[in-house]
Amino acid sequence: MSFDVIGKATPKRDGLDKVTGRTQYLHDLTLPRMAHGAILRTEVPHARIVRIDTAAAERLPGVIGVITADRVEQRPFGYAKDHLALKGGPGNRKVRCIRDEIAAVAAETEDIAQEAVALIEVEYEELPAVFDPASALRPGAPLVHEEMGTNLVSLRYQFSHGDVEAGFARAAAVVEGTYRLNYVTTACLGTMASIASWGADGSLTMWTTTQVPFLYQRDLAEALGIGGDRVRVIQPPVGGSFGRGLDLYPIDIIAALLARHVRRPVKIAFERVEEFIASPTREPCVIHLRSAADASGRLLARDARVVIDNGAYVSWGSTTPYVMLSTTAGLYRCPAVRFDTTIVYTNNPYSGSMRGYGNLESTFAIEAQMDDLAERLGLDRLEIRRRNATRTGDVNPQGNVITSCAMTECLDTAEREIARAAAAPARPGWKRGVGFAAMFHVAGGARVYRSDGCGAILRLDDFGKASLLTGASEIGQGSETVLAMIVAEELGIPLERVEVINSDTSVKPWDVGAHASRTTFIAGNAALQAARSLKRRLLALAAEVMDEKAEDLELVSGRVRVQGRPERSLPYERVVRAGHFRPGGQALVAEAFYDPPNEMLSKDLRGNVSAAYGFAAQAALVEVSEETGEVRVLKIVSAHDVGRALNPMAAEGQIHGGIHMGLGYALSEELVIREGRVLNPQFMEYALFPAPDMPEIDVRLIETVDESGPFGAKGLGESGVIPLSAAIANAVKDAIGLRFTELPITPQRVHAALVAARSTERTPR
Repeated sequence: MSFDVIGKATPKRDGLDKVTGRTQYLHDLTLPRMAHGAILRTEVPHARIVRIDTAAAERLPGVIGVITADRVEQRPFGYAKDHLALKGGPGNRKVRCIRDEIAAVAAETEDIAQEAVALIEVEYEELPAVFDPASALRPGAPLVHEEMGTNLVSLRYQFSHGDVEAGFARAAAVVEGTYRLNYVTTACLGTMASIASWGADGSLTMWTTTQVPFLYQRDLAEALGIGGDRVRVIQPPVGGSFGRGLDLYPIDIIAALLARHVRRPVKIAFERVEEFIASPTREPCVIHLRSAADASGRLLARDARVVIDNGAYVSWGSTTPYVMLSTTAGLYRCPAVRFDTTIVYTNNPYSGSMRGYGNLESTFAIEAQMDDLAERLGLDRLEIRRRNATRTGDVNPQGNVITSCAMTECLDTAEREIARAAAAPARPGWKRGVGFAAMFHVAGGARVYRSDGCGAILRLDDFGKASLLTGASEIGQGSETVLAMIVAEELGIPLERVEVINSDTSVKPWDVGAHASRTTFIAGNAALQAARSLKRRLLALAAEVMDEKAEDLELVSGRVRVQGRPERSLPYERVVRAGHFRPGGQALVAEAFYDPPNEMLSKDLRGNVSAAYGFAAQAALVEVSEETGEVRVLKIVSAHDVGRALNPMAAEGQIHGGIHMGLGYALSEELVIREGRVLNPQFMEYALFPAPDMPEIDVRLIETVDESGPFGAKGLGESGVIPLSAAIANAVKDAIGLRFTELPITPQRVHAALVAARSTERTPR
C-alpha cells in the first residue's frame, strides 16, 4: 500500500518555534494584575504543627495575601483521598513528609514571595518517623496516618494463574533474586508551575502542564468544592513531562486557593531545588523474584513479590504493580504465575507516574533471570528468549490478546546488529560485554478508567484549511504532527493545510489523557474516523457541484476528480466554498469518538486491557574498567515492533529519548533520600547521564501493521526506556561475571564488587 504522507520522515510541527525560542512555555506567561505565589514546606518529615505565625510575612511590603489551612476551605484529594493541599488545619495538624505544604504567599514579585515565606514561623512537635517499609510494618511503629490504624496501604495487587508450586517442583533450573530499584526523578527542564485566575462569575481558569486535562478538571473542582463546569484548563507547551503530569498536586490547588483569596491571578513556579524536593518521582521498590524452567529452557513458573515504599500519600507510583504484573505474566510465555504486593506508608516523599510506569522495574528483574536461567542450563541467552517468546495469536495468563507481534524478529535484529560492533577487542584494562533484554507493553490504550476514548472534531474552511480539534494532549511527543499526517493522508490534501488544536478544555473534545503510549493509537483512530466521515461528506457535496456520482469521485493531491478521468477535477477548497456560498448551504464538519475494544481488569486482575501490544528488544555493548569500575556504553541496538511507523523520524526520536532516560536509570541517576530528606536536590549533584557519553544508537523499526491501529500503527512512547537498564546489567554481567541487582550501577558499586570478588578469589578454601 502506498502513501503520500504516512511513512515519510516529517519534522515536528513545534520544532522550529522551540529551537528559535519563540515557544511560550507556562513559565513565560503573564496575566494582567498577576501575583506571584510561593509555598512554605515543612522542615521535618514527621511532626505535629503547634503554631503558625504569618504576621511578619503579612507586614512585608509587596505581600498581597497569605493563606494557611485555617484560612481556606479544602477537601481531600488524590488516588486514595488521603491528602490535603495545606496541612495544619483542624483535624490535620500533622506534616508527614518534607514535601508537605504549610502556608502560601501571594506577592507582587517572586522575590518578595520567597522572602515572605522565609518570615513565616512554624513551631513543631517532632514525632518518631518511619523511613522504610520494613520498619513501618513492625508492631508499634509510628503511624503515618493514625486514622487508618496501620501503615499498610489498602491497595494490593494479587494474581495467580496455573500451578506455580508444581512448576517449581519439576524444574530443571530455578533462579531466585532480590532486586532493588531506587528513587529517580523526571528532571524536566520546565519545573512544575500553575497559573490560576478566577472570573467575576466564579469560574476558574487554570494554565497547567497536566497530561490529563479533563481528569484534572474534575479532580481540581472536587478539591475546591465547585462544579467541574466552572473549571477551564489551558495547556501551554510543556518543557518535559514524562508522566509527571498524570495527577493533581498541591501546587495546583494552592494556586487556585491563593488566587481566590487575593482576588487576582496567581502564578506559582517551582525553583530547581523545589522541583527536586516536591515533584513526583519514580517509585522505589524491592522485587523478590523466582523463575523456573525445564531442561530445554521452557519457562514453567514465576513467583514475584513486590514491596513499594509508598511515601506519605498515595499517588500513581503506588499503582505501578498493575504494569509490573503485566510484564511478569506477559513478557514471555509462562504457564504458571504468582504475583503479590505490599505497599507501605512511610515518611518519605510520595511517587507519581514516570515513563514506563513500573515496567522498567519488573523488566530489570525478569531479564536478569532469563540470563541466569540460560547460564544455569547451558543455553544461549538469545535462544532461551526465542523459545519463550510471545507470538501473534497468543493469549497470556492475564487474558491479553496478542493481535500483532514481532518479538522474535526484534530479538534477531538486536543480536545481528550488535554482533558487528562486538567483534572488536576491548581496550587494555577494560572488559567487554554484550547484554540483551526484551520488552512488552500496552500499545493500543490501557483501560485504567471506564473510558479509554478520545474525541475528534474536524472541519474544512473556505480556504481549504482542515482544523482538527483533538482531545489528545501534546506533551512533546509529536502527537500534533502525527495526527495532522493521519488527517492529510485520509483526506488526500497537503499536510501543510492541516492544523491541530488541542490546548483548551473549553474547545477540545474529551480525552482520558496522554499516558500508556496511547495517543497515536487512540487519538489517531479518532482523527482517522473523523477524516473518513468528512471525506464522505466532501465527496457527496462535490457530486452535487460536479454533477457526478459520489462513488465515482476520489480526492487526490488536493483535488476532487472523477476516477479514470483526472482532467475532470476541482480543487477541494472550491467544493467547500460551494457548500458555504449557496442557499441551504452546509458547513463541512465531522466528529468522532474512538473508544478501543479493550476492557478493565477484573478484581482478579484479568482482562484484555489494551487493543494492541508493543514489543521490542535491545542489545547493549559495554566496556567495564577493571581498575575504576566505570561502565562505558559503546553501542545500543534498539529494535521495535511499531505496527506501522507513521512518522519514522519522530518514532526514532522517541526511542533516542527513551534510551537516554534508560541510560541514566541504569548507570547514574538516583535521588538520594535519607531519613526522609533529599540530599542531592540540584543538577550539580543529581547525575543525569551526560550527552558526551551517549553511545552509538542503531534504531530498527519493524512493521507488523496492526489491523486495529490507524494505518496499522501501535503506540511507541515508552518502549525505548523500558528494557535498557536490564540490557546494560546483563552486559556488565557478561563483561565481568558479576550480577548487579540494584540500580544505578555506579563506578563505586562496580569497583566495590570487583574488589570483593578478588578478595574472595584470594581467600584459601
